[in-house]
Amino acid sequence: MTGKPASLRTHPVGLRAEGTVSPPSAQPGPQGGGAMTPTLTALLCLGLSVGVRTQVQAGTLPKPTIWAEPGSVIPWGRPVTIWCQGTLGAQEFRLHKEGSLARWDTQRPLEPGDKATFSISYMTEHNTGRYRCYYHSLTGRSQDSDALVLRMSGWLRGIPSLSVQPGSMVASGQSVTLLCQSRISMDTFLLFKEGAAHPPLRLRSKFQGGQYRAEFSLSPVTAAHGGTYRCYSSLNTSPYLLSQPSDPLKLPVSGGAPGLRWYVNVPITGSVAFVVIVLLLLLLIRYLCQERRRKSDAAENDTQPAEGVQLDHQAAPSTCPQDVTHSTLRWETIAAPPSRSGEPPAEPTLYATLAIH
Repeated sequence: MTGKPASLRTHPVGLRAEGTVSPPSAQPGPQGGGAMTPTLTALLCLGLSVGVRTQVQAGTLPKPTIWAEPGSVIPWGRPVTIWCQGTLGAQEFRLHKEGSLARWDTQRPLEPGDKATFSISYMTEHNTGRYRCYYHSLTGRSQDSDALVLRMSGWLRGIPSLSVQPGSMVASGQSVTLLCQSRISMDTFLLFKEGAAHPPLRLRSKFQGGQYRAEFSLSPVTAAHGGTYRCYSSLNTSPYLLSQPSDPLKLPVSGGAPGLRWYVNVPITGSVAFVVIVLLLLLLIRYLCQERRRKSDAAENDTQPAEGVQLDHQAAPSTCPQDVTHSTLRWETIAAPPSRSGEPPAEPTLYATLAIH
């Protein structure tokens, strides 16, 4: 037997080398097989339409928010809950870990229907890593959330220390350095702030003064920098496995609140107003003194002394300040000689001498 049995022969009908299905032959068969061509064509178009619609709908919903409670750094053996919150109308939530082939449970949304929880009852080194979540609804699939980095503390020995330079009291606008150091060899230091939404600050360690250290500079300091800080250390080989945390460091920032700025500005404004008021009072006193002296001089000029009498009249003491000039006015009356022609004598002449002191 040189040929294959008839029952083992293969007849590749409608298969191309690329693996796509080609439409069947248009030649009619014994039982009218050519009549199925429009039906197959319609099914093919429907499949393509569904595929395009699914591709368009995927990722069109807004991305959800992901966070962990009680935080993103969990001690070994403690429980942690991962929350994923999307929009109302979500039917299911899914969580996946980057680089992991394990399939995580799909959770139904909690009331009111926009979030779900994923629980880890016992934290180990296998649970650390980067997590993302997404959700499905009737309109399609959402985008992936931002990455949640889950770390475990207490894996490495040693406890770093955290201090502030130049001092613990910091004013708004100044520069401050948070120093994290350890006697044990570490590759990286991480600085966490309680309640902060942003990721921790990371710096490579430097060996100086017999210790491994990292200096985190905050400049210029604002009221937003105030709070409680802790630092951890880690190795490059296991970046999600940390040491024990340092003792908490409270960083108070003064001068950043609007009320404090108002308190500083009030004395400055009051001092300027006081100087202006004093100058106005001095000008008013000078004007009153000058006006009083002018009236006194006018009254003395109207006074006519008796004939042939010399008066040594001194102005009354002034109540003006001592820097005001005083004057003494001397009146003298000189009678004219009798006229030879028998005409009445001329009126006496009045002389005034003003002495300025």
